[in-house]
Amino acid sequence: MKKSMGWKVGLILAVIVFSVWMFYPPKDKINLGLDLKGGMHLILEVQTDEAIRIQTDQSVEQLKSSLKDDGIEFEKVKRASIDKIEIIGTSFDNERMIKDILEDDFRDWKVTYSSDRITMILRPNVEMKMRDQSVDQALQTIRNRVDEFGVAEPVIQKEGLSGDRLLVQLPGVDDPARVKSLIKSTAMLEWKHVVAGSFPSKEDALKKYGGNLPDDLVILKEKGSKSCYVLRAASVVTGKDLKTARSSVDEYGAPAVGFSLNSRGARKFEKYTSKNIGQRCAIILDNRVLLAPSISTVISGDGIITGRYTSDEVNDMVLMLRSGALPAPMKYLEERTIGPSLGADSIRKGLYACITGLILVLIFMLIFYKGAGINSNVALILNIIILMGILSYFKATLTLPGIAGVILTIGMAVDANVLIFERIKENLRSGKSPKSAIESGFKKAFLTIFDANLTTIIAAIFLYQFGTGPIKGFSVTLIIGIVASMFTAVFVSRVIFELTYGKRKKLKKISI
Repeated sequence: MKKSMGWKVGLILAVIVFSVWMFYPPKDKINLGLDLKGGMHLILEVQTDEAIRIQTDQSVEQLKSSLKDDGIEFEKVKRASIDKIEIIGTSFDNERMIKDILEDDFRDWKVTYSSDRITMILRPNVEMKMRDQSVDQALQTIRNRVDEFGVAEPVIQKEGLSGDRLLVQLPGVDDPARVKSLIKSTAMLEWKHVVAGSFPSKEDALKKYGGNLPDDLVILKEKGSKSCYVLRAASVVTGKDLKTARSSVDEYGAPAVGFSLNSRGARKFEKYTSKNIGQRCAIILDNRVLLAPSISTVISGDGIITGRYTSDEVNDMVLMLRSGALPAPMKYLEERTIGPSLGADSIRKGLYACITGLILVLIFMLIFYKGAGINSNVALILNIIILMGILSYFKATLTLPGIAGVILTIGMAVDANVLIFERIKENLRSGKSPKSAIESGFKKAFLTIFDANLTTIIAAIFLYQFGTGPIKGFSVTLIIGIVASMFTAVFVSRVIFELTYGKRKKLKKISI
């Protein structure tokens, strides 16, 4: 065997071994998509109006604090709409000081002054940016939660043209209700000072204030109960001050949530607890009071959240807290659950289509191209092996459209061989020797094959860039299949011809 032939055969054998090693056993190495494995398909809408409202409320609290710190008297600072704040009852003498505060800390707001109030409206470009950021943050938070939950190969991306919708596909999920709860939960953790409570109902709490609750107070219900607490609206610390959360146990060995605050949160909480020994502080998750214990000692950076929780509830709470709070509530627009039996049926039909198509192509090539057909069939089978190996190497997800891509790849791989073989037959008819016909056939067909495959790859790249999950799966399979077919139909097929006919000095005829 010539030296040049030695490295070629070695390369082909190495590719075969590597590909088989990568995808065997297929059950463990090939990731199946939602349509094959079963699971959940969700389309969620981020309530961006609520994100703007939350930002406006935070600005109201910040503005109140700034005015009080500078000794500026006012009657009321309130949110007039989701993007509008009004300052009522300030003195004309303080206008210069108020302008300084607004110019320094509230540049995102357009301010107008009138005789009885100051009006602040969020600038349109700032509002649009906040809406976009809330969707991006929601996307990242959901991805973090799904990753920690352990779902293999999820699809989480923006959907549609509106800009506020998210597509979530979770293959293999066997507890849809739990996953939905994890995804949708805002997970906004807060610590607030307890002013009064608990009360049997919200109406009983309002009676204490004559039916008119002050602006700096809120009433929140206890989780799993109708009891209510009157709390300070301003939070002592929030989930933004959380460094980490972990599963723990309380003093009785029951499941609990352990937490650690960052340095900023620890300083604020230490200062608060040192001044409020004997008072109560409520721990709140998603506007529901988890518990409201009395402060018996100064607390700085670490603590636990106790309650009658199961291990699963503790794990879910830890997962949500560690992944961060959603910037706004989510609304389910579409929900589909695909059972594993339907997925198995899709796999069976897809494999049936692949095998049927492969057998028909193999038979066709043997009938029309005889011995050369065996050459192309070997190259074709190797093409499929390489394709599955590369899919496994990149941990790509195989979907039903992906199977369609495999079937299309089979056709395109054979198409390359057909072009080469027809060129060889033309050369033979023109009187060239068999070896010269083979050499010229591969050389002339290569540019045509390359151009055709290149344009197809470009189209597949655009499909991947702008398509949704199933379309991406199709394009990935198609791109890998085309690259593999270039190797098998041109390189491998050429090596097989050389091994078959290369040693014959006086070759008079080839089977084609």
